[in-house]
Amino acid sequence: MSSTARPAGATSELPVFARGSDTIASAWALALETYRSHGGNGSNIAADVEHAAITARLLHDAGADDATVATAVLHDLIEDTGVDRGVIAERMGEEIARRVDALTEREEIDDYPERKAELRARGVAAGREVAAVMAADKLARATRAAGGRLRPEKLRHYQATLEELRDAFPDLPLLEPLGEAIERLRPADVTKTRETADPAHFINRELSWLDFNERVLQCSEDPHKPLLERVKFCAIYSSNLDEFFMVRVAGVHDQVDAGIEARSADGIPPVDLLKAIGARVRELGARQSAVFCDALLPALAEHGIRVVDWEALDPAEREQVDARFEREVFPALTPLAVGPAQPFPYISNLSLSLAVLVRDPESGQTRFARVKVPKEGLPRFVQIGEGARTLVPMETVIAGHLPQLFRGMEIVAHAVFRVTRDADFTVSDEADDLLEAVETELRRRRFGEVVRLEVSADIAPQLRSRLVSELGVEEDDVFEVDGLLDLGDLWQVAKLPGFRELRDAPWTPVMPPEFVEDGKQKSLFAQMRERDLLVHHPYDSFATVEQFVKQAVADPKVLAIKQTVYRTSDDSPLVPALIRAAERGKQAVGLVELKARFDERQNIMWARALEQAGVHVTFGMPGLKTHAKAVLVVRREGDGVRHYAHVGTGNYHAGTAHLYTDFGLFTADDRITGEIADLFNQLTGYSKPEDYETVLVAPQNLRERIVEQIHLTIAAHSPEHPARIAMKMNSLVDPACIRALYRASQAGVRVELNVRGACCLRPGVSGVSDNIRVVSIVGRFLEHSRIYAFEREGETSLLMGSADLMPRNLDSRVELVVPVLDEDARGQMLDTLERCLADTENAWDLQPDGTWRHLRVQPGEERRDVQAELMRDHLARAERIEA
Repeated sequence: MSSTARPAGATSELPVFARGSDTIASAWALALETYRSHGGNGSNIAADVEHAAITARLLHDAGADDATVATAVLHDLIEDTGVDRGVIAERMGEEIARRVDALTEREEIDDYPERKAELRARGVAAGREVAAVMAADKLARATRAAGGRLRPEKLRHYQATLEELRDAFPDLPLLEPLGEAIERLRPADVTKTRETADPAHFINRELSWLDFNERVLQCSEDPHKPLLERVKFCAIYSSNLDEFFMVRVAGVHDQVDAGIEARSADGIPPVDLLKAIGARVRELGARQSAVFCDALLPALAEHGIRVVDWEALDPAEREQVDARFEREVFPALTPLAVGPAQPFPYISNLSLSLAVLVRDPESGQTRFARVKVPKEGLPRFVQIGEGARTLVPMETVIAGHLPQLFRGMEIVAHAVFRVTRDADFTVSDEADDLLEAVETELRRRRFGEVVRLEVSADIAPQLRSRLVSELGVEEDDVFEVDGLLDLGDLWQVAKLPGFRELRDAPWTPVMPPEFVEDGKQKSLFAQMRERDLLVHHPYDSFATVEQFVKQAVADPKVLAIKQTVYRTSDDSPLVPALIRAAERGKQAVGLVELKARFDERQNIMWARALEQAGVHVTFGMPGLKTHAKAVLVVRREGDGVRHYAHVGTGNYHAGTAHLYTDFGLFTADDRITGEIADLFNQLTGYSKPEDYETVLVAPQNLRERIVEQIHLTIAAHSPEHPARIAMKMNSLVDPACIRALYRASQAGVRVELNVRGACCLRPGVSGVSDNIRVVSIVGRFLEHSRIYAFEREGETSLLMGSADLMPRNLDSRVELVVPVLDEDARGQMLDTLERCLADTENAWDLQPDGTWRHLRVQPGEERRDVQAELMRDHLARAERIEA
């Protein structure tokens, strides 16, 4: 498939469903021409017909005739462009024009349900061919929206369309997949939760996530941690909060703006949730400002690291800063005044700016101006002095030189402010156009709605009111900050060279003995034929994964290498390895997820590089993000082939592998690798394999199989033979899984959960969750692995993979979870799980009232730090091998 738009009319531009049919090709040309003449996207005209293309492809693949497929290409044309019906009749004939007209809404009907009911009735009456387009249209839309936001009234329209089509044309193609897609949009479990579960038994996801970020903040407040590690956690808190507003808070705003009153399982309406989020963020923001100003800054100064405003510098220091300002900063500044002929400037997402009021001393006229702090090309802090250990915030340097920017003007007032915008987006899943569609949406992302305005606490009232008015924000979206804004830039301080005594002791990941011998790499294929191998990052080196792929590239018996690419580093050796594999004549497949949030640009770059090198690049399944982490190697052995696979809980990213705790399983077990091969075929070729028996795949069977495991554990539990469930994940949100765990608790099963981030389950509720304990670990490394263990009847069913128990993972992502069958691998993984549940240094316990209690042992009691223990154990194992 091509990922680059070409001039309309070129044969090579025709989508597959239009090739070989003059009728469909003519419809495609008419659509492109019409969208272009009505304000399309210029060189990316195909993006305007993305939905119609998906609809037409579905009908083509279902065996529809050319006229029906052509109708699908044009079915939105009148609605979208206002083109006259006669134009379609002239080009395509009266019958296709009649069908398109039957699929066009009547704008004069204002009421949404009435308008949609009239459209459904007219479409069904127009005949079977029009009904087929209706089914394909709704299937395309429902598939794209699966697991996402959808207004209840729209969902009711989808359901009514399905029912009316079933009544009129029960054997119509696509009705079965349409029904399945609608069910994913409206999981019955969520509805049942509202009907059968007390909202008090659930914790709101957004508020629970803020609790997680509070635990990050507490690490910054912890005087027992090294100073620069505390600074780092302060920066992480701010970066986390930025993404939370850009995505999660933006989503709540969308619900409020759309008038949605539906509540999640916890029962909090969106309007009330926004108020609760605002209050919590202000409370935590005050704490962050206090720890930074009152604790971190003085402690840094004691060690010779000064973070000071321009006004606090002595004359000699100001002279140094003035020189740097003239040389580096001043040329990068562009003051923008606002007046009758000068509109208020666009404020980009996450940009730091100065709002300035200037007065003309001659006319007395006062004007507003904005100066953007040029952080994109320059460091946030100007470093001066011996060892460059005095850091001056750039905005205070600019403020000290405002008279140079506004010569002859009087500076009346100035203040620092920062804008956060909605950075979530939705793009087409039509593979022919996906690269450019994602790039278009990336450009649009910077123009998202403002969801947060941060201002310095001492801002002048007239500046504050001007910003609120011009940016169109509500007062509830304004956050006043004491001290510096955007403390995410404290990474510059945390990364200052030297000061080893102010940091955690350095850690270098080790190579497990299964991978090296006498300093040389072992053949992993021979090792994997004997047994599965397990690695645990960052304790084990990520070079283990790189070794697997490199050996596959070099091995002449390897026929194919297939890999998912969700998030990867710009210097990743894995993606170039696919290129080398293609150059050596192997079949190389890269399944690139272009919509990995905030990594889209990097993945676009890799996708283009892979395509140019001859790698087969695909973008997964329509409507679903591919989040699975897998590498599959196909090797010729004897008179057949054998599969070797790596399955991970984390991304193929060497950088994050030093910071995130993740497991990787290397296996040649046919029960697992055969089904992983089926999964790759499903993702690259849109095949539909029968149900997976060994591996768990979302959205097909993952939720159901996890719930099944819980129910099997309940059934096996008895006082004589107690059962137990232990899980480790990033987030626990899915209502169906939570209710199943509640049933396990009520049956007497002990449930122990290690949930790093958001947890909507409320433990310790009498009669509901008495037997459930939830612990969160926030430490030096980011806990990221997912483990699911079910102990019953003397055996443990152990699973690991990419999925958290969240609706987005289970409904709208392709996830892969596999059983761990090798006894050594099982032992390592279960040992880690038990250590996490026993941690006393980095652990917080979730209380029945929804608060988190930081565990602290009493003097004389044993202290447990899972991350420190695992570093010691891995290092000792490596030293024994070397000895």
